[in-house]
Parts: sequence; structure tokens; C-alpha cells
Amino acid sequence: MYAIIESCGKQYKVAQGDVVFFEKLDVEEGNSIKFDKVILVSNEENVQVGNPYVKGVTVEGKVISHGKGKKIIVFKMKPKKNYRRKQGHRQPYTKVEITKISTGTIKEEKATK
Repeated sequence: MYAIIESCGKQYKVAQGDVVFFEKLDVEEGNSIKFDKVILVSNEENVQVGNPYVKGVTVEGKVISHGKGKKIIVFKMKPKKNYRRKQGHRQPYTKVEITKISTGTIKEEKATK
């Protein structure tokens, strides 16, 4: 079973037991977090797509740690004008382990032919 969730303006495909790096979340280390903006849920038989979100489905996770990503260098230069600017950036992240995808009350639709 997997789900596609929306968090921090991005979409992530998660399954139970996955470790995902989100942009910085305001949750203490060791605490649990609940994502309710679930766009898609899929198990072996059914796929449910929300409009825009699937109702009654949540994804729970546990915050493992906070940190900073790899440093990137932003370098601006205009030739022949003696203009050079060098700046570094490290994006903060939150490392989350997905513990549970609760489907709640998913209505199973059966194809009738």
C-alpha cells in the first residue's frame, strides 16, 4: 500500500516504513505527525484519487531528526563589469519515518458489468 501526500508545497510518494526528507517542519524530534492532505491511496486492488484530497485517509509518521542538506553555491557574475557575488545555501530538512497509512472508511467500488 502506498499514498501520495502533499506537504510543504510538494508531493511525496510514501509507503509504510519509508524514511522521507521533508522541508523543515515545526515538530519536535520523537513526536508524531499526521498528514491529512492525501492525494492518492493505492493498495493491491483499489486506487482512490481525491478531488483534490481523499476524505478520511491520513498518513502518520514519526519525526526522526532535523538537519541541513548539502551546501550549494550560488555564483553570479557579469563579465567585463567586475561584478562577482558568491553565496552558499543549506536547505533545512526534517527526516520522517512513515509509520501508518490509515484508510479510515474507504468505500470499495466494485465494477459492475
